[in-house]
Amino acid sequence: MRTKLLLLPAILVLGGWSYSPTVDVLGSYFPAWMGCIIIGLISTLIVRLLLIGLGIYAHLRLKPLVFSCMAICFTLATWLVFFKN
Repeated sequence: MRTKLLLLPAILVLGGWSYSPTVDVLGSYFPAWMGCIIIGLISTLIVRLLLIGLGIYAHLRLKPLVFSCMAICFTLATWLVFFKN
């Protein structure tokens, strides 16, 4: 009985790994998280170009932090929009 209780947390944690989101791209399965990262990076580059065009880019401080956080936010938002289960 005690060994079953010790295995219970492992069963609960590993149960979340039963679903692996993949996307069929040209006949091969592609991990969905890679697509979300690519979309997040492209969105960040588009926002950077908009900020340069509007003249706001020169006034930003801590640019690496701002754009890293922006890329993470766009990546996670893409994941939530397309793969929220």
